[in-house]
Amino acid sequence: MTVQANIVVITGEASGDAHAGRMIAELKQLAPEISIKGIGGDNMRAAGVDIIVDFSELAVMGLVEVLKRYRHIKKIFNQMVDLLTAERPDLLVLVDYPGFNLKLAKAAKKLGIPVLYYISPKVWAWRKGRVKTIKQVVDHMAVLFPFETPIYEMAGVPVSCVGHPLVDAVKRTLTTEQAKAKFSIDPEHRVLGLFPGSRRSEVETLLPIMIEAAEQIHQHHYDVSIVLPLSPGLDEQVLEPILQQTTLPIKVVSGDFYQLTSACDAIVAASGTVTLEIALLGVPHIIIYRVAPMTFRILKKLVKIPYVGLCNIVSGKPLVLELLQDDVTVARLKKELSLLLTQADSKAVAQDIREQVLMALGPTGGAKNAAKQVLAMLT
Repeated sequence: MTVQANIVVITGEASGDAHAGRMIAELKQLAPEISIKGIGGDNMRAAGVDIIVDFSELAVMGLVEVLKRYRHIKKIFNQMVDLLTAERPDLLVLVDYPGFNLKLAKAAKKLGIPVLYYISPKVWAWRKGRVKTIKQVVDHMAVLFPFETPIYEMAGVPVSCVGHPLVDAVKRTLTTEQAKAKFSIDPEHRVLGLFPGSRRSEVETLLPIMIEAAEQIHQHHYDVSIVLPLSPGLDEQVLEPILQQTTLPIKVVSGDFYQLTSACDAIVAASGTVTLEIALLGVPHIIIYRVAPMTFRILKKLVKIPYVGLCNIVSGKPLVLELLQDDVTVARLKKELSLLLTQADSKAVAQDIREQVLMALGPTGGAKNAAKQVLAMLT
């Protein structure tokens, strides 16, 4: 298909960059002539996007944390408004990151630029009033989860459920034993994965606790190897001062994320899209999260659902243990991770969780379906 068009794509974090990268790769297959620029990271670059600002400049989690970087984020926002004003693209595609993106949608609306919102803000969890804003400034919602569709239909917002791209993207290509061999890990060792998130604030808060728990586990189980993936967009220099505080041998791996995850016998992970990927790979894990105390108090009043982990949210059941805020302690992490590493049925339970999550996620072909929606709005 020949489509001469210019579009701008905006994402503000690693998971959004990954989703956008998959969608844009499919879009380029369908219409290679489309010119794309925006905010993103390595995945969008690889798909052929002209990256104006790297998403790592925006990747902040928590109300208090965002306030600390407000001036910097506002400067980038103004830069994007200037870009839209000067170039008047044929379409603005916004990927999650609602605090920034809904304001940008409002600016685009004033300029007469059509807006596609890919990956809905979590209006089903908190700030449901955002649906009214979306109706005013967004032309079409492309959502991932089937349960999101009626929320927008009832509000009169054009919507389509394109399906979650991870249903197709997450594939286990190696057995646990093969994955251990790939990373030169002793085949007799059990592997514990520390996945502290993709944002600097998450890593600085959660990784020291993860490491201390791992140290205590290692004292009792010498046949445990520790691995740590370097998240896209995260500078390794963020890890260095934390890793220098321990003598524990931790293998830090950049890239090969699914293979590294497959090598693990148990994982402790910061809440986020990564926990859905771990679940879909069938690896035993627990989910943790901690933010500034003031942020937590505010969120506790606003959030209307009982879970933070995506696999628990989509299934409507507590499939995976969640530890939040004051429950994130070294003693509790040591206890729960030791159980995952030693219980004989851990992997069987993780496989059952995988099947339940797949059933709840709905249609396949998410990235291609989203790309087709882009084309529909252009043509």
